[in-house]
Amino acid sequence: MARTRTGSAARAVPSSTRGAVAPTSPAKSNGKANGKRAVKPPARAESRPAAAPVPVAAPTPEPKAEVRREIRSTDPPPAPPMRVRPSTRPGPPPGIAIQVPPPAPAPNFKVGDKAVHPAHGVGEVTAIEQREIGGTRTTFYILRILDNAMKVLVPTTAATQVGLRAIMSDKQANNILQTMRAREVAVDVQPWSRRFRVYTEMIKSGSAVEIAKVLRDMNRLKFDKDLSFGERRLLDQARSLLLKELAFAKKKTEAEMAEEIRLIFSA
Repeated sequence: MARTRTGSAARAVPSSTRGAVAPTSPAKSNGKANGKRAVKPPARAESRPAAAPVPVAAPTPEPKAEVRREIRSTDPPPAPPMRVRPSTRPGPPPGIAIQVPPPAPAPNFKVGDKAVHPAHGVGEVTAIEQREIGGTRTTFYILRILDNAMKVLVPTTAATQVGLRAIMSDKQANNILQTMRAREVAVDVQPWSRRFRVYTEMIKSGSAVEIAKVLRDMNRLKFDKDLSFGERRLLDQARSLLLKELAFAKKKTEAEMAEEIRLIFSA
């Protein structure tokens, strides 16, 4: 038997077991070996399906703070928006010019004078009176229309704006008769509704020359066809506005003046 010395102590080991390795006890393999704790291998992680990504909502923008301006009592109030209303008064079509006489000086009529109202024709000033209208005293010309004895009141301060004027002179009457003899046509636009509108504006202008053109065109048209109701009305209105004034200007009777006009348009 050989002796094996370990450290200072010696223990007898059988020779048959020399060089052999002692088997390890199962109990000791899971326990302490040589004074050290055995380390267990890490557990294998189980394979799990990846979780679906969670949608993240976009951040909602914060509302902007409303800026309000404090209106103080010393600040002027904001001006309201301007509204422009289109004019509803019919006018002549583009390209048609109506000759309006220049504004005459303010007339100074006396009782007994003859005056021409643009809408009613020749009248006579029967009185000049002061009347209170709307708390204001105003002086008026009291005008009696010779054709129908209508009474018309015209403020003396607005006679020019109304179109009240004196009887035309003999020279002016000759110009009116010359306008009637012209072969031209004042309005040739189409359709008839547009021509009627232009002729109406010419009569409303109060110009004796423009009214003479309406009288001329309607008389010329009467020889070509039967006049419609509107055309006859234009003809009668133009004749009544001019006939009496021309008779006063030429110092003739209305019958004599009417015959002269008839001869002009029959030639």
